[in-house]
Amino acid sequence: MRVAVTGGAGFIGSHTVVALLEAGHDVLILDNFDNAERDVPDRVAGIAGRGAELVEADVTDPATYRAPLAVFQPQALIHFAGLKAVGEAVENPLEYYRVNVAGSVTLFQEMAKIACNRLVFSSSATVYGDPDQLPIPDEHTTRPTNPYGQSKRMVEQVIEDWARAHPALSAIALRYFNPVGAHPSARIGEAPQGVPNNLMPYVAQVAQGRRDQLSVFGNDYDTPDGTGVRDYIHVMDLAEAHLAALALTGTGTGAEAINVGTGQGYSVLDMVRSFEAACGKEIPYVITDRRPGDIATSLADPTLAENRMGWRASRTLDDMCRDAWAWQRGRNT
Repeated sequence: MRVAVTGGAGFIGSHTVVALLEAGHDVLILDNFDNAERDVPDRVAGIAGRGAELVEADVTDPATYRAPLAVFQPQALIHFAGLKAVGEAVENPLEYYRVNVAGSVTLFQEMAKIACNRLVFSSSATVYGDPDQLPIPDEHTTRPTNPYGQSKRMVEQVIEDWARAHPALSAIALRYFNPVGAHPSARIGEAPQGVPNNLMPYVAQVAQGRRDQLSVFGNDYDTPDGTGVRDYIHVMDLAEAHLAALALTGTGTGAEAINVGTGQGYSVLDMVRSFEAACGKEIPYVITDRRPGDIATSLADPTLAENRMGWRASRTLDDMCRDAWAWQRGRNT
């Protein structure tokens, strides 16, 4: 198919574009490079053996992508573009609603104009907030606790309403848990700008000597070792989930939300130990106060993903750490 990918030069987007190209799809990347390195599309082409079309565009400004979409005529669109830092969202909620919500609405209006009726949306497990049960089923009540999660849930609601009003639409919102790792080639991976917001790139930078130590936010949670437990998923498993979701959009209409996780939880200290094994170095860390809004455990029930999409994660925490370290080690050397 012809597939347009917003945010296709970003962390998850670039890995998904590799998977799309290797599966034989033609791809148009739309990205403003606010949080992506400009040579990523070239590296993607080097991995996949062929490239994607590239347009520098911003989802909030349809003038930057209206004509390219009309020419490319995508049969489906995968929507990654957006802002994604919880702390930043708390400090600047209006910007998150402008980009993530209003930008998505603008994009969907342009999709409708060219009769592109298949959509995969990058959502988040943050839509659940503090869960009532673990693992978290897809039908769990959504009650986000921060503007980032709210923005994702709002876009899901927009898609649901659009699908009711437009019976030809087939849309899947993938609720990610904690994507980590890198492509096994070590040619693309997570490249956060400034101080990383997520655990694994921070651990990787400590291992490389770019940072002195890791701050572990709290060791008094109700978990096996007292540190927060999360459902980490290898970014290549996540990329393959997008291909499975894309295939599912071809089998019916309507809107559906599906968890994408492993169903296996690992603590912060589990991550540290696994990364130490991958890099052969000690990761120094210090225990600090809990961060406001953090929860003890977040864990997916991935049953629906297997039942509806025929997808399940296959890569281990050791795979995630090995690939992330290979990527980090190759940077700035």
